[in-house]
Amino acid sequence: MLEVQDLHVAIESVQVLRGISLQVPLGKMTGLVGRNGAGKTSLMRSVMGHLPVHQGRVTFKGQDLTALPPEARARLGIGYMPEDRGLVPELTVEENILIPLWVSPHLNVDQRLAFVYDVLPELKAMSQRKALLLSGGQQKLVALARALGIGTHLLMLDEPFEGVAPALSMRLSEVISGLRGNDLSVLISQSDLNHSSSLIDHTVVIERGANLLTTA
Repeated sequence: MLEVQDLHVAIESVQVLRGISLQVPLGKMTGLVGRNGAGKTSLMRSVMGHLPVHQGRVTFKGQDLTALPPEARARLGIGYMPEDRGLVPELTVEENILIPLWVSPHLNVDQRLAFVYDVLPELKAMSQRKALLLSGGQQKLVALARALGIGTHLLMLDEPFEGVAPALSMRLSEVISGLRGNDLSVLISQSDLNHSSSLIDHTVVIERGANLLTTA
């Protein structure tokens, strides 16, 4: 589904990815594990087109993504949940979920929204609340919902369990686990596998922007 080959990326002359490679197979959950600063977020941002690639290749379902802008990548069915949530504070919960769908005319907005509320029914009750009024944990759920809405083929979840209460961590694990059994592929980044060891089919360990270890 997703293949990253020998990726090199720099931010303001600082090399953040140094030849990292990985594959996210169809219908599988892949863990990207590394300490803070190892390059996990940079890899996901590079896949989404938020960082320019200096060397290497990113392909999705066999298509080279190099020349595509971020909104075009989202339209391919890639949902991205950034570590910092990336919500628009003045927009409502529902409006934040709809943002990527507004640039994806091929999707049925009502159907995708109904799917999101079916997976995360607790968000239905707060759909008209502004994002700035939510707790950090609630914002995590909205960020996951936004990724689910557009991510019909691939979800990339950057540190979804970071900084959340144990109860919410369990809820996030439950939602992610419930996505199994279909053709959706998932890439989850974490500093360790304490929250998701039972979810992951295989793990890629990243250190200083390069592969350290891959396990089946």
